[in-house]
Amino acid sequence: MTDLSGRDPFELFQEWLDEASESELNDPNAMAIATADAEGRPSLRMVLLKGFDADGFVFYTNLESRKGAQLAENANAALLFHWKSLRRQVRVEGPVEPVTAEEADEYFASRARGSQVGAWASDQSRPLESRYALEKKVASFGAKFGVSKVPRPPHWSGFRIKPRRIEFWKDGAFRLHDRFLFTRETPGEGPWTVDRLYP
Repeated sequence: MTDLSGRDPFELFQEWLDEASESELNDPNAMAIATADAEGRPSLRMVLLKGFDADGFVFYTNLESRKGAQLAENANAALLFHWKSLRRQVRVEGPVEPVTAEEADEYFASRARGSQVGAWASDQSRPLESRYALEKKVASFGAKFGVSKVPRPPHWSGFRIKPRRIEFWKDGAFRLHDRFLFTRETPGEGPWTVDRLYP
């Protein structure tokens, strides 16, 4: 990569995501998200990026899930996008804030009906006695809503990670990778500082 001074990291991320959309077999918007509880014990899982802009990166979840509980205790997270086909990755770190109710409603309304019903039926991250019990709950909520609109559950919403750090990594020969780190003190405000890092 050439010098990235003066580049907007969100524009660069869009370029990389567009390229990944052409080359990745599945889910180019897949990202690992790391959270930690109040004691700092970390947890990691894969989720899907559902939107981003100059304010940050958005994903949705059950607020009563393990990650939802951890974000309520410790409102900071780290993301990792890894595109094997391009030999690239992007790391994001920063504080997390809830999306607005309007944003959550709009995205929930865009989901497939089966996913909407599933959001009501799943007690995400909690013990499940059997697959049959889950299917029974899905059928029950499906019957409850019938052909009517499925409302967003009160326990289902989204979060926005507002980055303080965004690092772009590109594979290089002999492990001499290109790494550029964008940082700023206050998420959402002020200019970005760009540094090239040793691989």
